[in-house]
Amino acid sequence: MKVGIEVQRIFRPKKHGMEVVALEIIKQIQLLDLKNQYTLYAKDDADRKCLSETFNFKIKTLPSKTYADWEQISLPKGIKDEDLDFLHCTCNTAPLRSNKPLLLTLHDIIYLEKLDFKGTAYQNFGNLYRRFVVPRVVDQSRFIITVSNYEKEVILEKLNLPEDKVKVVYNAVNERFKDNFTSEEKANFRIKYHLPERYLLFLGNTAPKKNTQSVIQAFSDYCESTKEIIPLVILDFDKIQVLEMLGKMGKSKFISDIIFPGYVSPDEMPLMYSSCHIFLYPSLRESFGLPILEAMGCGAPVITSNTSSMPEVAGDAAIFIDPLKSNEITEAIRLLSANESRRLELIKKGLERSSLFTWKSSAEKVLDIYSKMV
Repeated sequence: MKVGIEVQRIFRPKKHGMEVVALEIIKQIQLLDLKNQYTLYAKDDADRKCLSETFNFKIKTLPSKTYADWEQISLPKGIKDEDLDFLHCTCNTAPLRSNKPLLLTLHDIIYLEKLDFKGTAYQNFGNLYRRFVVPRVVDQSRFIITVSNYEKEVILEKLNLPEDKVKVVYNAVNERFKDNFTSEEKANFRIKYHLPERYLLFLGNTAPKKNTQSVIQAFSDYCESTKEIIPLVILDFDKIQVLEMLGKMGKSKFISDIIFPGYVSPDEMPLMYSSCHIFLYPSLRESFGLPILEAMGCGAPVITSNTSSMPEVAGDAAIFIDPLKSNEITEAIRLLSANESRRLELIKKGLERSSLFTWKSSAEKVLDIYSKMV
């Protein structure tokens, strides 16, 4: 086979979930498949070293000004004269006009369910773009890959597709997400980012589905009800926004119990997970929820939501809460803070759960789908 793989933003330094998933699967395909020929199509950026060419895997970078014109103009032009059996687009969208058979990875269709414009201007534009493009490219695709059985059912119902057109390939955990660190390494990490011995970890995000408002409410309620506060660490989030939230709640004083390290690189995230006391992931809606498994693999006990794909991913290895009820988040924090045996039990179960999800297995399933494309 001659396979084209589209991952426009795979070389950007601050990779988002979809690029991380694509990168992990591509690396495994390079190890597993030495027979077929592959061409990766991407936009040039600073992190070119994240992926290397091999004898049967070449990389082509295509220029553009925006995400949309790269996908709708540069990519179709770049593959037009290529001898490809099909093109695999890995990040939800694809060219509306292409002369190649199409395989699409559709991580989620949240933007088709609800459009509220509560995100940033960039996020709002992206949702409008996907809302226009996705239904059209889904019709053109031979198969759809998605990341959980939950999301498969949502896609089948919303887009009225035959069941055999949608294939599930789970995300997985990179082997670096393990608690293999010495006490000295953890101590140096805490010094670098000014972190306390114990902290709650929350991955800050301006996307409404990440439920930041409820986390801040839950944490401030927890602070009011305990004498020994475990600080909250929020990554890559604006302190001023959190202060505004606390101000509206009348709880501005608790800003001193929240730590803002800024951006932490992917290479350091295993240390961030391994050093935390509790990991909070009370999202409103996820198609998978990869940080759940990453945290578990690093020995962090997880509090997550009882909605969408999160129970499917976490199994019996997490405390589940209703993300719309901040008091349930508060109670879960109190429980794990006070009950060390329960916390250790979750750590053990989480390590077992995360070990079930490997990128090798995911890549093997993708290669099986590739074989059905020709």
